[in-house]
Amino acid sequence: MVGAISAGAGAKGLAAAMAGSGGRVKVYAPGQTAGGRAAGDEVQHAATSGSTVTQEVDGGLVRLEPVTVGARTSVVEVFVPDSELSEGTANDWWLLFGIALVLVAGSVVVVDRLARGAVNSARNLVHAAMAVGGGDLGVRIQPSGPRELAEAGYAFNRMADRLVTSRTSEREMVADLSHRLRTPLTALRLDAEALDPDDTQIIDLSADEIDRRRGIRRIRQAIVTLEGEVNELINTTRQAIGAQVAAAPEPGVCDASEVVRERMMFWSALAGDQNRSYRVAGASVRIPVPVARAELAAALDAILGNVFRYTPQGTAFEVGISRRDGWVAVRVDDAGPGIGDPEKAMQRGQSNQGSTGLGLDIARRAAQSAGGSVSLDRAALGGASVVMLFSDAEATPKQASRFGLVGRLARERGSRPTRSE
Repeated sequence: MVGAISAGAGAKGLAAAMAGSGGRVKVYAPGQTAGGRAAGDEVQHAATSGSTVTQEVDGGLVRLEPVTVGARTSVVEVFVPDSELSEGTANDWWLLFGIALVLVAGSVVVVDRLARGAVNSARNLVHAAMAVGGGDLGVRIQPSGPRELAEAGYAFNRMADRLVTSRTSEREMVADLSHRLRTPLTALRLDAEALDPDDTQIIDLSADEIDRRRGIRRIRQAIVTLEGEVNELINTTRQAIGAQVAAAPEPGVCDASEVVRERMMFWSALAGDQNRSYRVAGASVRIPVPVARAELAAALDAILGNVFRYTPQGTAFEVGISRRDGWVAVRVDDAGPGIGDPEKAMQRGQSNQGSTGLGLDIARRAAQSAGGSVSLDRAALGGASVVMLFSDAEATPKQASRFGLVGRLARERGSRPTRSE
């Protein structure tokens, strides 16, 4: 009807359009407000305002649509009964209800899966943390769940790895420090053995002499007790370490020749007390190695301590250092009985002479921290030859050759004078 009026259809055309509407359409001519289902003031409001008006009436709903042609405004009224307004809405409501039910059920399933994964991840993390708190540092978890929990899982694994490393390094340090105490203990024991006898059963002794010998006995007993405690500390610490994990070495570069000269100044006094002849070869020039000074000194002390501890007094020894093809070799030879099983002696915690076997391991760790190694062989002096091989801090190492480094030192020994103090 709106289209017919706007197109300027005549009365016949409008009548045909109204006939096709089934009596539900009414056209209000300009100025007309009565004759239809809508109230007159609503018709007047639609005509004057030019806007569509919807009004509830008995049995349904009417819609008033103004149509302006030229300066004249007509109003078209369309009636929709209540039966048509509600037709099909039940199906729509059931459809909407079904869609809502499916969405809610799907949301519940998705949220349940997400929540279950988060809860399981959190539970695994809690159980692992409780296990670590109970002392089991071998526990690790598979990170899963939401991103935050997965990141917490990775952080937990890194923390556990650092705890294992820290605890192992701490125990290694305790064992090595305890072993280093043997150097001054060896000197004290040897000095105590050089003292007068402590036998007080001789009849013709004065009271002062008896007290002096008792004091000597107490000193010797205290040294023996202290050595036993140090050995027990080393053994206990080694038993607590389940696997060999090399502790992180102290970074730095030192002059190997200077370290050799310095440590030989310490050991020379003890060598003189025991009538040991010794020789230092190749330590007159600067030879830098990529290892901390304290680590190299401790390694050299450990080897020399074994020489003084396990060879008879008066046994000669030699310390030499050589530099060639990007490698530096520090050699300690002795004229003692040698090492019957070199392979076993190189294993940490193994020894054939009643010790804890940490001396060679300290040397090996120092050498490995500088890209080298430690080897045992028969010395030209007749005893053991321990060689620590380090990479040169100022040259690129080539293929290592023990004969090239150590053999050259052996050939040089005939041309160097023996030094005894």
